[in-house]
Amino acid sequence: MISPSDLRETIRTGLLSFPVTPFDGEDRFAAGPFRAHMEWLSSYDVSGLIVAGGTGEMFSLTPGEIVDVVRTARESAGDAPVIAGCGYGTRMACDLAKEIEAAGGDGILLLPHYLIGAPQDGVADRIRAVCKSTNMGVIVYNRGQARVTAETLEQLADECPNLIGFKDGTGDIDTVRRVTVALGDRLSYIGGMPTHELFAQAYRGAGMPTYSSAVFNFVPKTALAFHKAFTDGDDATCEKLLRDFYYPFAKIRDRKSGYAVSAIKAGVALRGFDTGAVRAPLTDLTPDEMDMMRELIKGYE
Repeated sequence: MISPSDLRETIRTGLLSFPVTPFDGEDRFAAGPFRAHMEWLSSYDVSGLIVAGGTGEMFSLTPGEIVDVVRTARESAGDAPVIAGCGYGTRMACDLAKEIEAAGGDGILLLPHYLIGAPQDGVADRIRAVCKSTNMGVIVYNRGQARVTAETLEQLADECPNLIGFKDGTGDIDTVRRVTVALGDRLSYIGGMPTHELFAQAYRGAGMPTYSSAVFNFVPKTALAFHKAFTDGDDATCEKLLRDFYYPFAKIRDRKSGYAVSAIKAGVALRGFDTGAVRAPLTDLTPDEMDMMRELIKGYE
């Protein structure tokens, strides 16, 4: 396992991605297809693969399946750090973090708790408990009902040495900037909006030097080209890719709720990987929408 401090530095500026989770014809985790896809992805220069995350349908996986996904990822990801989605209630998240660590995970992305809102001190208690349950690096995902303030993160960073990262999926640039100013180099900062390339340049101005890319799942070279242009400040290249690829992709993605996951899985299937269907409550793209995706990815790798 990579140390939390080394993981923080590894992910500080490099590109991260969320592999999809394939299922077989009986709706079971399909380890073979997942292994093949992971081997392909890890052949590219990626700083970390976040398995069983949002794009990996963590919300539809059992805790046992998440551990199986991590174990399979560790066997097939090469040198790329394996970070796993972790969540649900506090006790469940703590137990799951321990099992992810035992299965070979390098870190966890702590997703929101389930259903109910909570006060800031309660959100902090949950993050603290999970950090104390594992030796792995922990990245807090600011999203949904689990939103932390800069003040809360400062307190937690002082108490939890293995709290290494802050990922934002809220679009609240004010909070993002407060966090990056307050904590400086203490944490790594990761943009986490759906199809984050659409927001990356705005987030860069708020102090976030990198992000996670879902389209890396099926157009890794294109995702890396955008990330390089973003890192180099080559806004002209970013804008060309936004215009020619990312906004047309977003148009397909926005046709139905949940397609932020379904369209990614469709792209992976169109690359020849056996992904199976998404799990309910998500739905797969229609045949016409698959044709749209097929046409979109022509000329992109």
